[in-house]
Amino acid sequence: MRAFAYTDGQLCAGGVALADIAGRFGTPCYVYSRAAIEHNWKAYDSAFGQRDHLICYAIKANSSLAVINLLARLGSGFDVVSVGELERVLRAGGEADRIVFSGVGKREDEMQRALVTGIRCFNIESLSELERLNRVARGMNTVAPVAVRVNPGVDAATHPYIATGLEENKFGVPIDEALAVYRAADGMEAIMVTGVDCHIGSQITSIAPFSDAIGRLLPLIDAIEDLGIKLCHIDVGGGLGISYRDETPPAPADLVGSVLQAVGDRPYRLILEPGRSIIGSAGVLLARVEYIKRTPSKNFAIVDAAMNDLLRPALYQAWHDILPVREQPAAQAEKFDVVGPVCETGDFLGRDRELPLREGDLVAICSTGAYGFCMSSTYNSRPRACEVMVDGGTVHEIRRRETLDELMTGESVLPA
Repeated sequence: MRAFAYTDGQLCAGGVALADIAGRFGTPCYVYSRAAIEHNWKAYDSAFGQRDHLICYAIKANSSLAVINLLARLGSGFDVVSVGELERVLRAGGEADRIVFSGVGKREDEMQRALVTGIRCFNIESLSELERLNRVARGMNTVAPVAVRVNPGVDAATHPYIATGLEENKFGVPIDEALAVYRAADGMEAIMVTGVDCHIGSQITSIAPFSDAIGRLLPLIDAIEDLGIKLCHIDVGGGLGISYRDETPPAPADLVGSVLQAVGDRPYRLILEPGRSIIGSAGVLLARVEYIKRTPSKNFAIVDAAMNDLLRPALYQAWHDILPVREQPAAQAEKFDVVGPVCETGDFLGRDRELPLREGDLVAICSTGAYGFCMSSTYNSRPRACEVMVDGGTVHEIRRRETLDELMTGESVLPA
């Protein structure tokens, strides 16, 4: 579904004009559509039909408590990569036994907290991590449920910063070493093997890499079972992309269908870890044009949002569509670099965009629901933006704008 569309010349979320949101809450401001988030999650869930499954939303995509709570109400599970994300899920109403804990660098205190809460599974990424978890669990007189994250050596054909399934990536256990790790896990007194995990990257726009990865996992799964190790689930990760510009990613049903076909009647619960494809297209970043600056070589639209608010263009050279909040005649468009006020040449939100802009106009940077606010910072001592969610005709402020006092909370000067 389209979360944002023009109605009578106004860009709207549902029945609410974004200009009205900017007038009420100011800019920069992240705006999310509840209807779009629910629609995107249900597209995965319904595709499984009666097959035993768990959709574990990847918290790293957007960790707002309101987003987590909304998904928890739908019955979602969650994929976390830190104790902070774990606590967010619990405080937002998520259930511990629907949490899988991924990440290559889990600390002992993070393991302890996860064991106390009773999470569903640790996705183990190295033999050293497995040995540490066994030691921690044994010291707590408990047993840790684990799956080994297997690195299948699959090229997901995505940006190198978000590829996770290649041999040179830091993630997971190489597939030719995984069986030995399972054998070691089976011999540890405080470890209970429950499944197999695999994640090959993010913003993947083809089914082929997923199919390739699952095809490589299945012989390993058979070999694990041959060792007498009983598996309960297969976690095939997440990473399905969205359309930022001209990408044509498959629908969730296409991905789920390929997984179901590959796994067949094997009696495992299937776990997916989507993030971006649930929240990405459900959000925009509102900004206001502060200045129009023309030089002999470039026109700049300087807006009040910056790389500290939305890092993806600077970090990945990512492309986000930028739309005027009020429709203007196309004949008035000029080519602009849309940039922010941060003191970095890399502080841009879009380059060479044909836009009809004047000082004071509002723009919406599209498809910023994922890896937007959650990657934001206070660089240049800029307070973080507010977040709101549109629920039908109602707008909820789900995170108020950070104040200057909050920006400096916890700091102090040296004594005289």
